[in-house]
This record gives sequence, structure tokens and C-alpha cells, in this order.
Amino acid sequence: MSELLVKHFELARGSFVKNVGAIDEAVVDVQPEGFNNTIHWHVGHVLTVAEQLMFGFPKKSTILPANYMELFATHTKPADWHGDVPSVQELLTQLKEQLKRIKEIPAESFTKKLKTPFLGQQTFGELTNFAIYHETLHLGQIQTMKRVIEAVHTK
Repeated sequence: MSELLVKHFELARGSFVKNVGAIDEAVVDVQPEGFNNTIHWHVGHVLTVAEQLMFGFPKKSTILPANYMELFATHTKPADWHGDVPSVQELLTQLKEQLKRIKEIPAESFTKKLKTPFLGQQTFGELTNFAIYHETLHLGQIQTMKRVIEAVHTK
């Protein structure tokens, strides 16, 4: 089962990185009407939430800068950003590096019960599956936002 989860994570992350990497930089910081955030925010959010779910960021993982919680956690928005904000390219590099670390998680970890169920997930494997779902959900948002922004800017 753990091989399937890792393979699914690779598929989702590969698609995410490929799609975001193909987006014009002029588009990533545009917040279209009716949307709460930007593509840039979604990329950082996916990275930050995956780090939280897979590695316990910010308490157990110090791989990402601590300010990522202020920038990309749930209920944050670019309008409140201040200080150093990583570029989308930097975030994409970190997403690729994160996937390498995810692939190194021991297979037996995925069957371990969580101390406290989280979002209805009982095991680390179920939590991993949720992280994959979360990533693909945000990729859909990014693709939609890209289409909306391009439609408005090409008129």
C-alpha cells in the first residue's frame, strides 16, 4: 500500500510542478475577482500544508522557513504579506525537494495510527492520501485561476 501512496504522490506532485512551471510569471501574482488568493499563494500553501501533514511542520520539521506559516497557512492571503516572500520558482524547487523526502519515508510509517485522528484520518497513510487530495484540489484551483486571468488579460 505504501508504494501505491508514494506513486500517487509522485503523480500528483509531478503534475502540479509541471503545470505551475508552465504558467507565465506575470500571472502568478494576479488575484482575479471572486478569488481569495493568487496562484503564488496556492503554490506556497500546497508546499506548507504538505510539510505540516507529512513532517509535522513547524514543530518537527525545520526544512521550510518559519514564516511560511504566516504566508501560506490556511486563512492567510497575499494582501497580508510582508517581509521576504519566496518566488514561485523557489517554491517549485522546494516542492521537488519535499517529494524526495516523502519518498524516503519508511513503508511501515504509513500503517501507523495517528495519536489523534485528523480530518477523519486514522493512520499516517490516510493522512498521506489526504495530502495528495489536497494538492490536486489546489491544482484545479490554479488551473481555473489561470484561465480566468488569461481570459481577462487577453481581451
